[in-house]
Formats: sequence, C-alpha cells, structure tokens
Amino acid sequence: MPRPAGNTRLKAARLAAGFRSQQALADALGVGVRQVRRWESENPPSPQPDQAQALTRELGQDLESLGFNSPNTAQSERGRRSVLGATAAVVGLAAVPTTAITRQPPTVAADFEAVTRSHRRLYWSVAPATLHPAAQAHGSLGCALLTETAGQTRRAVAAALAESYLLAGRIEFFDMRDADRAGNTLLLALQAAGEADDPLLGAAILAHTAFIPAWEGERDKAVERMVAARTYARRGVPSAELVAWLDAVEAECETRCGDTRTALHLIGHAEDTLATGSEQRSPDWLDWFSPVRLAAFKGNTQLKVGHLPQARETLLGVLDSLDPSEEKQATVVLGDLAAVEAAAGQPDEACRYALRALDQLERTWYAMGMDRVREVRRALAPHQHERCVRELDDRLYGWSTTVSALSG
Repeated sequence: MPRPAGNTRLKAARLAAGFRSQQALADALGVGVRQVRRWESENPPSPQPDQAQALTRELGQDLESLGFNSPNTAQSERGRRSVLGATAAVVGLAAVPTTAITRQPPTVAADFEAVTRSHRRLYWSVAPATLHPAAQAHGSLGCALLTETAGQTRRAVAAALAESYLLAGRIEFFDMRDADRAGNTLLLALQAAGEADDPLLGAAILAHTAFIPAWEGERDKAVERMVAARTYARRGVPSAELVAWLDAVEAECETRCGDTRTALHLIGHAEDTLATGSEQRSPDWLDWFSPVRLAAFKGNTQLKVGHLPQARETLLGVLDSLDPSEEKQATVVLGDLAAVEAAAGQPDEACRYALRALDQLERTWYAMGMDRVREVRRALAPHQHERCVRELDDRLYGWSTTVSALSG
C-alpha cells in the first residue's frame, strides 16, 4: 500500500519558509521534533494556542492553510494580524509590511541579498545621484518580498532590506546632505531590522540616526540615540570593531556639539577596544570602519581641540594608510589637513591640500569632503587676496565642482 502523504500543506509551507528539516522548524518554535512530525502526519492534532501563534508567525499562513481544522483559531489569527497592520498604519510605519503570504521560494533571500551586497560595494565608487535611485528601488522590491515570504526566508529578506535602507539613508545624509529625508529612510531601515530581529543591525542604524541631531548641535537627542544604539548592541554579540565604531560615532557627535574632551576619551576607549580585539567576526555590512578610519576621527577631533601638531601627524598617517579605493575618505582627510594648515597660518599649504581634495572630488563626489573644503576657504578669508587662495577659488567655483555641489 502507498505510504500516506501526511499534512502536505504544512510540509510545503515549512519548505517555502526556508526550514529544510522538521528539526529546523522545531528549533525555531521551541518544541520537540516529534511534535512537528505529528503535525505533518495524516491526521495532525491541533496546536496549542501559543504553538499556533508561533506556527503562523514563522510560516506566514493561517492554521487552516497549514492543514489544521481549527477555523476559530485561524479567524483569531487573521484578526490579530489585522490589528497589527492597523497599528502600524497609525504610527506611520506601514511602508515595511508586517504580514506575509508565502509565495516565493527560499532562494529569493539569497538573490535579494546578492543585490544588496553589490550596492554596498558600489557605494565607494559610483556617484551617489546614480546609486541612490537603485537602492531605493531595491528597497521597494524588498517590501514587496516581505509579503511573499515567511520564516527564515522572510527574516533574511528583512535583514537585507534593512541594509538597503541603511545604505540609502547614508547616501541621503553624507552625500546628498538631506537630513530630513535620511531620518525617514533610517526609520524604515530600523523597522526592517526589527522584522529581521537583528539587534546589531539595529544598533548600526540607530547610531547613524545620532548624526542627524549632532550636526545641528542637539547633544541631548544625539546622546539618547547613542544610548539606544548601545542597548541594541548588547542584545547581540558585537565584534570589537562594532563597539569601537559606536565609540567613534559618539565621539564625532560630541565633537560636533563642542565637547572635545569627552570625544577624545571615547576615541581612546575605541583604540583600546580594537587593540584588545574579540573572537566575534564583524558583520559584512560594517565596511565603513577600520583602525585607519578611527584615526581619521581622532585627527579631526585633535584639529577641533586645537592640537595642531598632533592632528597633522595623525592625519598624515591616515593619508598614507588609506587604500587607493577609499577615495571618499581621502577627500575628508585632505580637507582636515588643509584646515590644520589654515589654523597654523600656512595658507599656501592649506590651499595645496584643498586643491588635492578638489582633484579627488572631481573623480568621486562626496558632499562631506566638499563641506571640509568650504570650511577651509572660510578660514582663509584673511588671506583671500593672496594668489594661492585665488587659485583655490578658481577651482572651488569651476564648472564641474559647482555643478556637483548644486546637484549633490
């Protein structure tokens, strides 16, 4: 006699949600594998209420669709989802879906993640105005996929979606200088990270939101967001690099808000953390930080404090250590070196570094780098009639840099 097929609906939903084995689903639900076997049998018993809620959450379908004869519970689950959806809409977070109707195969997560990784690498060389629409469109695709996946597959899509929105938010803040838009995009990124239940990614997103009030000198708001970022980091197992980066972010926020002493203390702590290291590997998305980047933070803070010889030494070391591909960071470092020389009363040297930064900006536009050059030009106002400053003005207001500044 042929072997009974069992509860094929549940088995199909399990596989579609990315759970390759009964044991994998059992682990996700916190039940024994024998329980899953019974549910996938010919006459499955109805799950207990807490198990039913976990099943529908992981597999993205109601109990009836999963092969269980429990219409009342299924109706209750549908009602629960309706309430969640309405709540999300009320608080303005409906852009990232919170419900799923499983349609896509598990492979969709890897495919979506691959594009996210490509965009992340392209950020360092592609013009922001070109990359940003692609990242936003990818985010829209991710939102659509969340309604068509469940379980492990859905969480993987949500994590990649959070990365995509984080990238778009970074472009909007650092490259396009649109803080309001960046804040909204980072909020979407945070919601997607919540759907993925990824606390480390949530910590990174929250730390990025701290930059926004810090640039306006709103220290209390920046500090509050950094406290939230560190809280999320503690919920995971952060690498030494991630912990040090959080120190570096807070140091830059403190510098922007005028507390350079605290900033230098935070940078020292970050240096010690990196020196100690950790066994935990950094997430792949943490590609914007390294010991060299930390030194760049330090050099800028030393400049703001007025420790010019130390700042010059630190920044020259950074410039020598930067990889040729780190062109955006190079413009910022060159701008800071120009600021060091301007503060030291050396207009010729200041203009030389500023011109090198403009050379780099013509190849790879970066709004933060241009901000540094403009700050230097303002500092050089007492020397504006000198030849070197006039040459800088000719380049600063040339066709290519002016157009990039207005469109960036």
